[in-house]
Amino acid sequence: MTRQPKPVVIVMIEDDDGHARLIDINIRRAGVTNEIQSFRDGSSALKFLRSPAVRANQDQSYLILLDLNLPDMTGIDILAKLKADETLRRSPIIVLTTTDDQREIQRCYDLGANVYITKPLNYDSFAHAIRQLGLFLSVMQIPEAN
Repeated sequence: MTRQPKPVVIVMIEDDDGHARLIDINIRRAGVTNEIQSFRDGSSALKFLRSPAVRANQDQSYLILLDLNLPDMTGIDILAKLKADETLRRSPIIVLTTTDDQREIQRCYDLGANVYITKPLNYDSFAHAIRQLGLFLSVMQIPEAN
């Protein structure tokens, strides 16, 4: 008997409402219909991801879209906490940020980020990058824990 792939909930941690709307619209344009849980700061996102309900639901997978520049903590801190968490460490993390510093990018990959996308300041370029991300999400499956 083949197991059905786990449904993937997209957790978007983005404090800029305009960027959050743009990400959501372009993910939907790419045909991705997954549930999106949005958070404007790291504390509320971590509280959600560490909640007993999330921990108890083994049939649910999460993909995290993470901005590095948040009002309450850095995305680097969130990334480190997620990858250090036994339950969440397999969740793919896509960093979406305006920071294009090579040291920051390398640090994110060293901590376990799966993809790093720099938000272009140009709206059309950003929309295109997000559409590409949506296409990626539409075919991606999260590996199961062994």
